[in-house]
Amino acid sequence: MIEDDAREKRSSIMRSVKQKDTGAEMVVRRIAHAIGARYRLHRRDLPGRPDLVFPSRHLCLFVHGCFWHRHHGCRLASTPGSNVEFWLEKFARDVERDARKEAELRAAGWSVETVWECETREPERLADRLRRLLIPPS
Repeated sequence: MIEDDAREKRSSIMRSVKQKDTGAEMVVRRIAHAIGARYRLHRRDLPGRPDLVFPSRHLCLFVHGCFWHRHHGCRLASTPGSNVEFWLEKFARDVERDARKEAELRAAGWSVETVWECETREPERLADRLRRLLIPPS
């Protein structure tokens, strides 16, 4: 009975995880807008539906959660202690899908960058990185 309760609780938590307009994505969007970069959101006509698309720079930006997309070496990329085999298989599929979508975008002539959730915790540093990516050198 306790195991069923725990399973239902975890299932409820996982259903509530947002796929777009996440906190990390909103930080990136605010910084990009503040530095004058204009973008489109979640373009369905592009592989992987990039979180932010900068058409003038021909740049796609993904904002990845460290846990879900397995940010290598990040403490946020932990593996749950129960049902480990399921989680490892799921994470492997997610990472493979991310790599495939990135390759498809590059093959179509797009530049692709990833901003990790943990990077949004240092907004000044992230703003510097986005300026380098988005503001053409004078």
